[in-house]
Amino acid sequence: MVILISVKTFLEEVKSGSIDTEGFISKVKASSASIQEKYSPFITINGSFGTAKPANGALQYLPVSVKDCLCTEGLRTTAGSKILDTYIPTFDATVVSRVKSAGGMILGKTAQDEFGFGTFSTNCAYSIPKNPYDTERTCGGSSGGAGCITAAADFPHIAIAESTGGSITAPAAFTGTVGLTPTYGRVSRYGLIDYSNSMDKVGVISKEVYDSALMLSIMSGHDPLDSTSYDKKSDDFTKYADKSVKGIKVGIPAEYFNDINDGVKKQVEDALHRLEAQGAEIVELSLPYTKYAIAAYYIIAMGEASTNLAKYCGMRYGAQEKINGEFSEYFSKVRSKAFGEEAKRRIILGTYMRAAGFRDAYYMKALEVRSILIKEFKSAFKHVDAIATPSMPMLPPRFDEIGKLSPMEIYNMDKMTTAPNLCGFPTISMPVGNSKGLPVGMQLIADHFMEGRLISLGSSLEAM
Repeated sequence: MVILISVKTFLEEVKSGSIDTEGFISKVKASSASIQEKYSPFITINGSFGTAKPANGALQYLPVSVKDCLCTEGLRTTAGSKILDTYIPTFDATVVSRVKSAGGMILGKTAQDEFGFGTFSTNCAYSIPKNPYDTERTCGGSSGGAGCITAAADFPHIAIAESTGGSITAPAAFTGTVGLTPTYGRVSRYGLIDYSNSMDKVGVISKEVYDSALMLSIMSGHDPLDSTSYDKKSDDFTKYADKSVKGIKVGIPAEYFNDINDGVKKQVEDALHRLEAQGAEIVELSLPYTKYAIAAYYIIAMGEASTNLAKYCGMRYGAQEKINGEFSEYFSKVRSKAFGEEAKRRIILGTYMRAAGFRDAYYMKALEVRSILIKEFKSAFKHVDAIATPSMPMLPPRFDEIGKLSPMEIYNMDKMTTAPNLCGFPTISMPVGNSKGLPVGMQLIADHFMEGRLISLGSSLEAM
């Protein structure tokens, strides 16, 4: 054990000078190595961790892990793919730069599904993270390493994660941690290795709601380097952690409580009763068009992914081979060897769905569905302040169970998370209990830029 205190307490003690920072760094290094050996949350551990004094800021000396799809200057960044096995960025992603400027120390790069293509982190080209609750089970994906290290860490720590279709919510649910996915455009995407440009969102996985609120305060704000960044000033999101939920209306969509694990359903319903006891009002509602969200999400995401991955051809960076013959043959050779099975599947399907003759039938219709879903959620938010659903429809499955699932069965596991991610709404996944010794998460969804409301609701659940 290193130092089991909260992030808030740790930062206060650093500021007061009561923490032996050199001793703390040494213990964190040893603990991280032990956690890596047991659970494999990292693709790369930062060998330079703690060698330089961090900036004097709100996160001074706090260990921060970074999902491996975010660029870190001088530290290998693979996005979980062999095609980027040797890539070492020459710059930091904006969020990484902001965290460093606030005094955070980069602990390492966390494991993920290749380019974010997965629900269970089993599509990682490197070691697959194991769930600290049961090492035979998944941590969720695609930010599985972020959830893993956050659950396993016996020291103050926050993980920078990323979500396209639920990649923060799923790991948070499966590892009993807090997962905050901000509104699309709230946090800069500059320096992010893209999966799907119109849906990628940088967020946080942490032990407590306060930690996620603090990190969002530091990461958010307009970035001129990101054309999708909204021109909104950052906020102190920690102030929402103490606000009452009395009178807040929480919508319960019937469509999200069908065909789910009984233990998951019970824990989520119990959590809703606890919110109700604190003064929140529970309102039943319907979101009938969400049944089309999975199809629309995968059509758009795969279409954008096929374009984003076209640049990985073995010429500028990443995996390379000896050139013999035509360049087209060389490109095919590099991509065939370095891309994993799921990456190839999504490139092929995405290319097909955006090809001439099929673009209108698939991709454009999926964009129309997204517009309909946004209108449906916006209509619901006229009557409720937030919407509650299970984070995932099941308990974390065993790796042998995952191996028996077809790609379509795996895609359908995302039915709780695709709609809000497709529409760019903020969400928070809260641990609300256990079933059969495994964690259960509840997802709360709010209207665009209403992260404060989610933080208030999450804090209320946490305090119960």
